[in-house]
Parts: sequence; C-alpha cells; structure tokens
Amino acid sequence: MNIQSFFPPRRTLMGPGPSDIHPRVLQALSRPTIGHLDPLFIQMMDELKSLLQYAFQTNNEFTIAVSAPGSAGMEACFVNLLEPGDTVIVCRNGVFGERMRENVVRCGANAVLVDNEWGQSVSVDKVEQAIREHPEAKILAFVHAETSTGALSDAEALGRLAKQHGLLTIVDTVTSLGGVPLYVDEWQLDAVYSGSQKCLSCVPGLSPLTFSPAAIEKIKSRKTPVQSWFLDQTLVMGYWSGQQKRSYHHTAPVNTLYALHEALLLLQEESLESSWRRHQQMHQQLRSGLEQLGLTFVVEESERLPQLNTVRIPEGIEDEWVRTYLLHHYNLEIGAGLGQFAGNAWRIGLMGYSARTENIALCLKALEDALAQCQASVPMR
Repeated sequence: MNIQSFFPPRRTLMGPGPSDIHPRVLQALSRPTIGHLDPLFIQMMDELKSLLQYAFQTNNEFTIAVSAPGSAGMEACFVNLLEPGDTVIVCRNGVFGERMRENVVRCGANAVLVDNEWGQSVSVDKVEQAIREHPEAKILAFVHAETSTGALSDAEALGRLAKQHGLLTIVDTVTSLGGVPLYVDEWQLDAVYSGSQKCLSCVPGLSPLTFSPAAIEKIKSRKTPVQSWFLDQTLVMGYWSGQQKRSYHHTAPVNTLYALHEALLLLQEESLESSWRRHQQMHQQLRSGLEQLGLTFVVEESERLPQLNTVRIPEGIEDEWVRTYLLHHYNLEIGAGLGQFAGNAWRIGLMGYSARTENIALCLKALEDALAQCQASVPMR
C-alpha cells in the first residue's frame, strides 16, 4: 500500500461548519509546540480566558476552552449540573435540542420536552407553561442558534424567565458565538458552551465554555460524582485557575489553543459589534441573490440566523447532485439538510472568515450554474 502525505484541496467552506479559517489562525497552528505546563503557555491561557470572556460578554471566573469539540462542551454542561432524578425542561426545535434530551436521559435525569416546529424559534410562552406545570424542574436547556434549521431563539427572554422561577440555564451557542448578539451576564445565563469552528473561524476541536457562579455552586454541592472523569470540571478547575499553581489534568492541545487565541484576538480587533453587523450585512447580500435565483428560506426573517441560511430545494432538483457539482466544479461546500430537512433543504453558512462578499458571489454563481445544469438534465415529461 503506497500511502503518501495528504494534501487537501483549497475549498471555500460555506456549509454549517467548519468555516474558512483566517490565514493568521492557520499560521498560529504552525508555531513551535511548548509544554502545556510551561509558564509561557500558562500566560497565553490566561489571555485566552480573557478573550473568551470578551466573546461571551461575561466576567465568569470559570471561562475555559474544553479540549474537545462543541458536543463535548454540551456534555460537560449536562454531566456537571445534572444528578440522577433531576428534572430538566428541554426545548427541542431541531437536532441539537434532541441531543440535549439524550444527554439528560443518559445522566439519569427526567426531561420535560417543550417542542416547537423545525425552523421556528423556541416559544417563550410554551416554556413558561412548562415551568409552571413542573415546579420541581431545576434547569432550563435550550439552543440559542439551532444549526440544523437556522432558527434563532430569544436567549435573553428565556434566561430572564428561568431566573424568575429559580432555574439554572444550559445554553447551546455553538453557532451563535461571534455571529449574533450574546450577553451571558446581562441575560443571566449559567452554563454556556460553543464551538471553535463556526463564527470564530478556528480549527475544529475546542469548545469554549463558561459557568456562572450559580452553576459552580451547583457543581460543588453535588451529592454524586460527575459520571465523566474527563469532563468533570471540578478536576479541570485546578488547571485553568489563575489563583494557584496549575495542576496536571490532561495534555492540552497546545497548538490548537494557539489557534483559538489568534481567532479570538481577531474577533477583538474587529470588535464584537462589528462582527455581528458584518454577519447581518453578508446575510442580506446572500438573501438578495438567492431570491433572484428563485430560492426561498425555511425560517421566517424575524427568527432567522444570518450566519446559517436554510433554503428550500426546488422541486425536481436533486440535493446531492447539486452539492457534488459545487464541490467538483467550484471547490465550494454547502451543507445538506438534517433530520426533517434531509433532502429538502440546503444549509449555507456565512460564518466568521467565510462571511465575505467574494464568497457570496462565488456561491451565487455556482448555484446558478448548478441549478441550470440540473434542470437541463431532467427529461421533459
């Protein structure tokens, strides 16, 4: 077997993630590796923590990057905050709301489901009704930006509602962090996780995570051990804490953390507000072009994520044929639909470094070509 070095083609990534990576972030990956307990690396970690606090808009002392992708960030929140028998209200309006439910069940807790139609945001009224019907509930879990549909929910209203009833919140911001407004402290959110590969335009494999003092108190008052050793955040605190000598927990992904540091530095240089505005402006450009091609959106404009655009596939157009055509002829990746939208919708990402005018122009031209080619290949009836 003649295996040689792998050299991937240069693609334009406009799917649901990963996004295009900024050249400075790729360059940061190639810097010399040093030990994860090296004083200089620990200094960089402290800077990284500060940059994450800025991105999340929080002063939470426990703000870190989990050494694993966003799914591990999700699991870290659930396994640390839940104990067997706890009741959790889970909002489900797509694939990742369902994954939250699965985490609750695996923790031995009870999930009370608040279901909304795919492509719609979480109903605050339905959540309030569920809270009133289940006074034993301790946690409200919801997805801020549902990656499977492109729907944006009102995290501010949900966070306020949870606090009014004494509930902690677990919030998925994997696709929202850096792309749309998110104010962890102001919105009173407790356990919030994200991913490095979406609007931060970093390499996949890290999960930014922040816990409020109330969440930390809940973890410290547990009566049972956290079921996951690696994701037990009481063990990780000694490694990320700046208050004492760092204790060994695991070998941190040194170069990947360099990359996240650089990605967050780029976000700070641009400013959060400018990044949010850029994503919205790029969405408007894409929307205009897609509508000229006769394509329509799944999500209503008032509930739509600017960075994750789910569009209906026209009748008679084959999903996989178009995506394959774009990949082979334009080196362009867009995403397939998930769950209920599989085969019926495309997901077009405008995240981080991918949210650029030249990418939109390429995407629109490629789609126009692919749709024309596909329609021409369909025999007349």
